[in-house]
Amino acid sequence: MATRLRDNRKTEEIRNSVRETELQVSNFIYPLFIEEANNIKKEIVSMPGIFRYSLDRIHEELDEVVALGIKSVILFGIPINKDAEGSESWNDDGIIQKAIRYIKTNYPTLLVIADVCFCEYTDHGHCGVLCDHDVDNDLTLVNLRKQVLAQARAGVNMVAPSGMMDFAVREIRDELDKNGFQDIIIMGYSVKYCSSYYGPFRDAADSAPSFGDRRTYQMDPANRNEALKEAQADIDEGAEILMVKPALSYLDIIRDLKNNFDLPIAAYNVSGEYSMIKAAGNNGWIDDQKVMMETLLSIKRAGADIIITYHAKEAAKILNK
Repeated sequence: MATRLRDNRKTEEIRNSVRETELQVSNFIYPLFIEEANNIKKEIVSMPGIFRYSLDRIHEELDEVVALGIKSVILFGIPINKDAEGSESWNDDGIIQKAIRYIKTNYPTLLVIADVCFCEYTDHGHCGVLCDHDVDNDLTLVNLRKQVLAQARAGVNMVAPSGMMDFAVREIRDELDKNGFQDIIIMGYSVKYCSSYYGPFRDAADSAPSFGDRRTYQMDPANRNEALKEAQADIDEGAEILMVKPALSYLDIIRDLKNNFDLPIAAYNVSGEYSMIKAAGNNGWIDDQKVMMETLLSIKRAGADIIITYHAKEAAKILNK
């Protein structure tokens, strides 16, 4: 006799008992944009509901994050001063180093992750040192060592190099280890595509490139097999977590990494993915809460153990009911 598959869908209780994928608040990492200024709470126009905060007001966000049971935050800084190399990123009194110390002192239960890149800190908006209108990989590695060491001294728990420089994880692991920071975790932006979905983030972090694009260092969206090579390289160099960015248009890549590597897989549900749902919801075209939860579930189902998402607070409120 043929199996009646609908029998397992008849009631909410049955559906819950056979559900294959579960979202949990503990899966989420919440991004924070921290501006070097005072008395700032500024909504990002292209990301409704997401704000830039100054350090003196970041407690307004963190109190809610902790109350909702979100355990991890990833920090992006917007400094006052920018230069060609992004030297503020390794200033011990720079905005992110101050933010790390503040959070670790006042919210000790939070796992604090620092983005390791230069686009927010350079006056040209690219992710490293420029030579002949392109980012020089090896000169940038020198500065990555400085940046990550400053973050480590401030007390960060995890670092996440996002610039897609070759050998970045190797250089960071070496710098951390030789300075006694062996316990700091590296989450590689292992598979980061040169995506059009990043637009609203560049508004949030003042990080749009002043010329050209990032195709010489971020991955070609057409490539799938290359993702496995990038992920393997990060493993060989010492990464403890692998990330795919963006998430929703690259669910196949998330699944490829899950099937091929025995490490936790993170996915970044990026700004453009967030903003499309918000825009459609605000226009009454979709139920944005339901679409949000379906989107996050699809990322988890594809194989992500960790989801970096601007939806984290909203989703946590639903999951906590």
